[in-house]
Amino acid sequence: MLKKVLCFGELLLRICPDPAGKWLNSNLIPAYIGGAELNVATALALWDIPSAYLTALPDNEMSKQIKTYLEEKRIDTTRFLDEGDRIGLYYLAMGTDMKNAEVIYDRQHSSFSGLKKHAIDWEQIFEGIGWFHFSAICPAINKEIAEVCKEALLVAEKMGISVSLDLNYRQKLWKYGKAPVEIMKNLAVYCRLIMGNIWAAELMLGIPKADDFMLKHKDFCIQQAEKTSLAIQQDFPACEAVANTFRFDHGEGIQYYTTLYTKNQLYSSKEYNAEKVINKVGSGDCYMAGLIYGFYQNHPAQEIVEFATAAAYYKLFTPGDSTAMNVAQITAHLNQSL
Repeated sequence: MLKKVLCFGELLLRICPDPAGKWLNSNLIPAYIGGAELNVATALALWDIPSAYLTALPDNEMSKQIKTYLEEKRIDTTRFLDEGDRIGLYYLAMGTDMKNAEVIYDRQHSSFSGLKKHAIDWEQIFEGIGWFHFSAICPAINKEIAEVCKEALLVAEKMGISVSLDLNYRQKLWKYGKAPVEIMKNLAVYCRLIMGNIWAAELMLGIPKADDFMLKHKDFCIQQAEKTSLAIQQDFPACEAVANTFRFDHGEGIQYYTTLYTKNQLYSSKEYNAEKVINKVGSGDCYMAGLIYGFYQNHPAQEIVEFATAAAYYKLFTPGDSTAMNVAQITAHLNQSL
């Protein structure tokens, strides 16, 4: 039996009022189930990779409905922790992304944020697991969760489990007196695959980048991605692959391309451009899932970066937090564009 990919993070409900405030009269606000790590787990399950998810939810009827919903998507929820009193929320207007200044978090005192060190039997949790994924959102929540992440990584290393890290930065979460670099450098040392961008690498891992003025040019961005990737691998020897995304917003549209550095070589994706996208939430998570999908199956590096980039780009046209496109659909779009 194939070992599973386990994603660890906080399940969140995304509440999406329209920017114009029409919900006040219509009494209708869309709500989506998500969270960065859950979005990865959902994509992997859709793509026939054995997928498990670990989070903490209160023991109530809504949690039971959510659990059933995820199980219907073929996500293993048997490791869920029934703890605490509430599910975390955040409010984000439709069409904006997580870096938007208007994002409002309502996740203090949530079930997940209350997790404590030594409360999880990680050796038991990791039974049947071959890959562990988490993001920088987890240690951003509070100091205790950062220690829980470190605890998990130590056990994963001992058990020979591959670890991936998404350097998601959420400015509104880092509020407990520690700069991201103070925490993340101590966690990244255990990671085989690190994904983010050159800006996040500087902020979270202390890897310097060039001036932003120069980073308006694609060729220079790709050169900087290679330098950043080499620096990450030098500082974090366990890291076998570094992925960088470049998404530049142009009004309602975007320019999007990525790089993957592995085995002493940089691979660049096809560039995508769109005049308008409908939903920016979850695109990076879809890219992360695409990377894990490729590495899990030992695909060639160029194939990995092209599939992951296509998956992330087409996620921009899906309303929910996770992708709805299967492998065949993504591959068909990719083949048409190459």
